[in-house]
Amino acid sequence: MTNTLYYGDNLPILRAMPSETVDLIYLDPPFNSNRSYNVLFKNESGVSSDAQITAFDDTWHWGRSAEEAYTDLIRMNPGVVDDMVGALRKIIGENQMMAYLVMMAARLVEMQRVLKPKGSLYLHCDPTASHYLKIILDTVFSPENFRNEIVWKRQSAHSDAKNKYSDVTDTILFYVKSNNAYFTPQYGEHDPEYVRKFYRFNDHDGRGPYRMSDIASPNPRPNMMYEWMGFAYPQKGWRFQRATMQKLHDDGRIYYPRNKDGSLDISKRPAVKRYLIEQEGSIITNAWLDINPLHSSDAERLGYPTQKPLTLLERIIRASSNPGDIVLDPFCGCGTAIAAAEKLGRQWIGIDITYLSINLIENRMKRMFPGIRFEVVGKPRDLASARNLAERDRYQFQWWALSLIGAKPLGGTELGGKGKKGSDKGIDGVINYIDSPKQELKRVLVQVKSGHVNAATIRDLRGVLQREEVEIGVLISLEQPTRDMNTEASTAGLYPSEFWGKSFPRVQILTIEQLLAGAMVLMPPETGTFLAAQKARKKEGEQGEMGI
Repeated sequence: MTNTLYYGDNLPILRAMPSETVDLIYLDPPFNSNRSYNVLFKNESGVSSDAQITAFDDTWHWGRSAEEAYTDLIRMNPGVVDDMVGALRKIIGENQMMAYLVMMAARLVEMQRVLKPKGSLYLHCDPTASHYLKIILDTVFSPENFRNEIVWKRQSAHSDAKNKYSDVTDTILFYVKSNNAYFTPQYGEHDPEYVRKFYRFNDHDGRGPYRMSDIASPNPRPNMMYEWMGFAYPQKGWRFQRATMQKLHDDGRIYYPRNKDGSLDISKRPAVKRYLIEQEGSIITNAWLDINPLHSSDAERLGYPTQKPLTLLERIIRASSNPGDIVLDPFCGCGTAIAAAEKLGRQWIGIDITYLSINLIENRMKRMFPGIRFEVVGKPRDLASARNLAERDRYQFQWWALSLIGAKPLGGTELGGKGKKGSDKGIDGVINYIDSPKQELKRVLVQVKSGHVNAATIRDLRGVLQREEVEIGVLISLEQPTRDMNTEASTAGLYPSEFWGKSFPRVQILTIEQLLAGAMVLMPPETGTFLAAQKARKKEGEQGEMGI
């Protein structure tokens, strides 16, 4: 199903997708020597990773999980892929890089399978792993289907490099499924120096600067050999038929050389006027220096540490897909590829292993495209699936539970793009609200519990509220509260809001069962908890459906 977000490991999701159903894949997989990303592997002890927001600090390790992934990869892909990963293992050894490459190889095999014959893949990475990834891509896609190594200048020069050149670029590896892959050349702004040198003429008639273009035919054209306005035809004839020449003349698009007295100088040759305003611009090469990185002050910024500019993804999507085509991002992070696809009238599929990313994208899409409809697969829909999530990964459960009341995880920045594992001194999440004419923000503090709870849990929450000087606290519990818990919460009393003219319970207990039924926190109107993404207008195309 298209226009769908999948919460979970992308490998089984990719394997469940039908072959040759996707037109374009963009991925920015989790590897960089200086940033934090999601984690897919277990650690050396075999304990599953928490996959928390900032879990990936280059902590890939070769252990049992990587060995199992390697065995699974060569079992399912005998032949060139088997040979390739085996050779890499001999050369690189059993280390973090090899663990990462095994993870990527298994997924790239599936991505190649789900691409349509005219499909394309863009893999965004940095120089740390790009050369290894290219070996894998050459094996999976075949070397003749390599198109470009695109270099994007992602930031300005900085002075932190002492014994090497400063790193300011990312690499985007561009591959296609076949030689028939769809591609439309893209154009950028004109080079100012080129314009100054060649567009030197201007008649000041509102059409702007233009350059002279030869009006002679490059090849012999007997039917184009005619006299025009007293000018003899060139040796090989004119470039245009007489009717076309007449239209160009009537439109003032032919330059005629003249003598000093204003008469036509038939010893010279006319030329066609090529107006700058009608030209497509400079063709985009594989060096992308014209798309600026996002800065903290940019309205588009959501606080996600590896967020890419919309314009970057729009260029890729315009070049390698048509309106209505299906765009897949299997590591969708903060959803920039998804947002760009929606904006340009493409269908889309996004996958991410952290619920925080899924919640971030849900918020982003709803704010950018009011009224949008899409499906989220994999998040709990009932109490049984909520219990299952809590048993599998209590931090993912925590973030999902916070999303049910619109709370931002502690340490999160803008739409939950970054945060901490667990709670900080009894605080798992916050909701902001305004409760004074001065528009000053206040907070509701939230705790999430997936295990045993009792009256002491409520007393602890009351202590946190007193310590933080906060008026309202909420406990989200997977289990039903005891009578003593309800009594302890009631004795906390009410918070009277003069600004809103209402009173609200200081301590509230909400169960997962209640939240799934639509219950919400009793509080003044929420504001400013999440940064609102800019609204966007679709530019092209209609959307259809594809079954998965």
